[in-house]
Amino acid sequence: MSQPVDVIIIGAGPIGIACGLEAKKRNLNYLIIEKGPLVNSLYHYPTNMTFFSTSEKLEIDKIPFISNSPKPTKREALEYYRRIATSNNLHINLFEKVEKVEKQNNNYQITSSKSTYTCKNIIVATGFYDIPNKLNIVGEELTKVSHYYHDPHYYSGQNVAIVGASNSSVDAALEIFRKGGNVTMIVRGKEIGDRVKYWVRPDIVNRIKEGSIKAYFESELKEIRENEIDIATASGNLTLKNDFVLALTGYQPNFAFLNSMGITLSDKEKKIPTYDSQTMETNQKGIYLAGVICGGLETHKWFIENSRIHAKMIMENIDIKPN
Repeated sequence: MSQPVDVIIIGAGPIGIACGLEAKKRNLNYLIIEKGPLVNSLYHYPTNMTFFSTSEKLEIDKIPFISNSPKPTKREALEYYRRIATSNNLHINLFEKVEKVEKQNNNYQITSSKSTYTCKNIIVATGFYDIPNKLNIVGEELTKVSHYYHDPHYYSGQNVAIVGASNSSVDAALEIFRKGGNVTMIVRGKEIGDRVKYWVRPDIVNRIKEGSIKAYFESELKEIRENEIDIATASGNLTLKNDFVLALTGYQPNFAFLNSMGITLSDKEKKIPTYDSQTMETNQKGIYLAGVICGGLETHKWFIENSRIHAKMIMENIDIKPN
């Protein structure tokens, strides 16, 4: 691209796609750059995941999302967003990672793994699923440890420890148990979290109550070894046989990338980036945030259904700016 484009959107998730649709409506010259496949984070969600939100709340640009059940599956969501991107001929470069953003006079130069671009505005819609919250304990680097869960069949007949009590932890525990895995949950809190999907919570509570899934509450995983783990519980320390550890302790945005662009944090404890809530523009003129990345470490604050509006807010501000 020899001439500067109006806007480059970093991230081709649902919100990045929504931003591309808004840019196209306004005849802005735009490009979406995604380091992985289309809707990369969603693609890496667990195979059998069902959304908390109903399908109409996951819709973008008022394009109907028809699913077999009120709450769509991952597979249905992949199909929905893919059809939107392809049928609208959105300009998206996939498997291309943005490596550097530099200010050049009144424009920005973006260096990616494949090319260099110049643009007037940038929208960061990169989500938060790339960097797991580490346990920082001995043995976390072992190959048997994963911070992501995909399919339960892999763990059939194995001793599996699951760290956490979020939706992802509960889903993994139930699925692996039902595929023949021996599941132990290690939970810091006193009970299964309140944010767990309301139709799933009774299931996990009952499985724990009947002993099908063992749960240690007010407990922490202290060390991981090839064939066992150490747990600190309210009743004392335990050593358990173990084949795999799923440390599903949450994820965080790429703060280093935000810092490299000069974006400051308005709340340093929660690491909430600085941005105007009316325009979504950061403290760096011409750089905007969209989607879950706006919440910093509060990754439960923003999601598809309440951040779809960011696309229109940003494009209205970009559209009225003088060239």
